[in-house]
Amino acid sequence: MITSARPALELDTLRPSFAGELHAPGDAGYDEARAAWNLVVDQRPVLVAEPRTAQDVAALVRFARHHGLRVAPQGTGHNASARTGVDASILLNTRLMRGVQIDFEGRSARVEAGALCGDLTAPASELGLAALAGSSPDVGLVGYTLGGGIGWLARAFGLCCNSVLSFDVVTGDGEELHVDAEHHPELFWALRGGTGSPAIITHMELRLIAVPELVAGAMLWPWERAREVFHAWHRWTLDAPESATTSIRILQVPPLPDIPEIVRGRKFVCVDGAVLGSDAYANEVLAPLRALEPEIDMFAMAPPAALSHLHMDPEQPVPGMGDHAMLKDLTPEAIDALVDVAGHDSGSPLLAVELRHLGGALGRVAADAGARSTMPAPYVFFAVGMPMTPEMGAAIPPRLAMCKAALGDVLDERIYLNFAERPADVSQAFDADAFAALRAVKAKYDSRDTIHANHAIAPASR
Repeated sequence: MITSARPALELDTLRPSFAGELHAPGDAGYDEARAAWNLVVDQRPVLVAEPRTAQDVAALVRFARHHGLRVAPQGTGHNASARTGVDASILLNTRLMRGVQIDFEGRSARVEAGALCGDLTAPASELGLAALAGSSPDVGLVGYTLGGGIGWLARAFGLCCNSVLSFDVVTGDGEELHVDAEHHPELFWALRGGTGSPAIITHMELRLIAVPELVAGAMLWPWERAREVFHAWHRWTLDAPESATTSIRILQVPPLPDIPEIVRGRKFVCVDGAVLGSDAYANEVLAPLRALEPEIDMFAMAPPAALSHLHMDPEQPVPGMGDHAMLKDLTPEAIDALVDVAGHDSGSPLLAVELRHLGGALGRVAADAGARSTMPAPYVFFAVGMPMTPEMGAAIPPRLAMCKAALGDVLDERIYLNFAERPADVSQAFDADAFAALRAVKAKYDSRDTIHANHAIAPASR
């Protein structure tokens, strides 16, 4: 039985079998170790454990079970705002486990639980290889993959979770397992996009993609042209090839020092993304957008590592409040309504209001797909604000709600967990059969619900 009280922890019984770092409330390193990347989140767990090995993770899980506590794994804390109740759990911070090994001949990589996207994309890029990583270099690979993983090669190659070859995990009773298509296949299925509820990942093996030619970048126009550019981008996406994955944003760039000077502190409508292929081919694909005469055009031949930077996401911890929605369609009326509440005359406090183009390989179920087999919508909406002051913190949630309401009839009730910034009904991310199977897997590998995932799935018996 998991309790919510804060018991007196007998850390001396854990330390002999734990090679990592332990931080209890009041310790000098506790506040730094408990911090999430999203600075809005103020998590105060009963203990922060920073493992160095899989054996450390197993020892910690057994220790937590003995004390009637749960274990909350966290790589970076980008999505920490989706998890509740961490104050009654042990926070398992994996930042000391960032090892990456690349097998060039086998076109694969083995990464530890705390590896960031940039830890893999940079060395893989030097070999002409790419992981299906996301739009920020400091997002944790494991958390991103457990939620699905939409990157800038997604329309050509699908979700990152379906590029996983194997996992090494620790189950809810502290058992270490190697998991792949032949070993514990139901758990292998569940962990590929079905959240980290049934097991804690210690290592992950990913398939890499050879990318001989790639064009990536962004086009930016003054945000006063948002309506015109949104409509043109939408028309362009209707026939865009699967080699192109793009998003469009109304973007109020903050004056942060790590943002390129050319855009720092300015306001734009921005189309960014990537096109697989030669410069000549990409020029042909992007020609309808270039016909709009962007003020800034940064699309150019690029190495795969550039994909982690082109979205200009902050690369240091910041406060963020966001929301998202899957879209079953996109209409001119929805575009106009969204620009009305987020564009230059709206008074919007939001940093970014984004539509990302899905479809292509994201809409097809691969024969060996995991629990998150597809993204069953043509577009996804995401918006975020940075509450730098209390006044901004009060203004952002109602504006997020206004943006969703503006989309009206094109909203889909399904959700995408990596963009779900608040506690959500996880069943909305899966069809009924898949969610029932996920609960069954949770019951088999973590029947006592020891693992406290940020998007939790309860065991089937509950």
